[in-house]
Amino acid sequence: MECNDQRVSVSLKRKSPENGDHVLFNTFSLDDLNEDLFERILSWLQTSTFFRLNSVCKRWKSVAASASFKLACSHIPSREPWFLMVAPNLNQSVIFDSAESTWKRLNHPSLLQEESNQDCMPVAASGGLICYRKSSGNFIVTNPVTGSCRELPPLQLASQNQPLDAIVMSTSSKDQISFKIVLVFGELPNLLFKVYNSGSNCWEGETALRRKTEDNSMEYDSTDDNVVYFLSKAGIVVASNMQRSPSKQFSSVITNKNDQEIVYFLSYSGNVVACNLTCKCFSEYPRLLPVYNEYSIDVVECNGEMLVVLLSEFLETTTLRVWKYDEANRGWHQIAAMPAANSHEWYGKKADINCVGAGNQIFICLNSTELCTYVMCDLETNKWVELPNCCINGQVIDFMSAFSFEPRIEASV
Repeated sequence: MECNDQRVSVSLKRKSPENGDHVLFNTFSLDDLNEDLFERILSWLQTSTFFRLNSVCKRWKSVAASASFKLACSHIPSREPWFLMVAPNLNQSVIFDSAESTWKRLNHPSLLQEESNQDCMPVAASGGLICYRKSSGNFIVTNPVTGSCRELPPLQLASQNQPLDAIVMSTSSKDQISFKIVLVFGELPNLLFKVYNSGSNCWEGETALRRKTEDNSMEYDSTDDNVVYFLSKAGIVVASNMQRSPSKQFSSVITNKNDQEIVYFLSYSGNVVACNLTCKCFSEYPRLLPVYNEYSIDVVECNGEMLVVLLSEFLETTTLRVWKYDEANRGWHQIAAMPAANSHEWYGKKADINCVGAGNQIFICLNSTELCTYVMCDLETNKWVELPNCCINGQVIDFMSAFSFEPRIEASV
């Protein structure tokens, strides 16, 4: 189909000097636009439409591969988030498009299809990029929309046999070209972090984090940070580790406030740990619930703030709530809660939640042996919507977790 068929008719009502009641109807074609303006108009299309540019006409096909078009796309402030879904043994990329409220399948990046990389697991995301971790401990970064990807230089740690606590990724706010990955590892209170910068294409040296001097959070710690002890309803003392989905065992977020980068992650006992990379110190936040309560917890980032999502059982019902930490008063306050009528059906299901934030939205995956469902929470309206199941070839797919990213064709690895 040629571009001449893609015409836009616009009624331009102008009074003729000869006849004031005479209306002239003019038409113009997209062919009449210069290349720069043409690309700027197309850059405002939703990303899902980019896949159809190649089939419209020759000119649109050339735009899709144009470097100047990608530059125009980079000037769009933000795009509605997509959520990359994670499932065991899933050798394809499935996303939930929040703009169209539909499930989509993307071509799996070729590098991830190689036999040596088929066990890669997504562990972090930022901007238009997703970071995967190989079983060897090395990383691959990819743009899920374009399929472009590359493997990062091998990771070498001076401190061997240190447990990995958190993996976060951030992209430059000015562009989609530069990014960095931050790893936090060690056992409390001996934490370190290591940074990869795409600009230099190398890992920086390890940096130790000291405990914040005014931090008195030790009073909130359990005796053993690796184990939570609580009383069951039968009055029996039960020991339980914080169990997480394999894709979210490094559940963590990064914020940048007042030019200070802070990484938040969950300790094994469910405490929120805040690592200030700028000041090279860390602190622990007080618990939301006593250790004997049964709950599932996750951290998310929304609009530059760290929030906690908590699923708990209390008084024969289940509650799903969102909390924010007040630094000035050193306490938590609730900012959103799912109506009890919606969450009550999960009572007794022992569900684990894995969450991710995007702007004002929180995407929540609930999983147990009896349950697999997905909920979208809008923090502005306190609206909670249960999403439809994803069916592939007539079969319902159960996902463990999700990662939020902006679908940007210009995001470079």
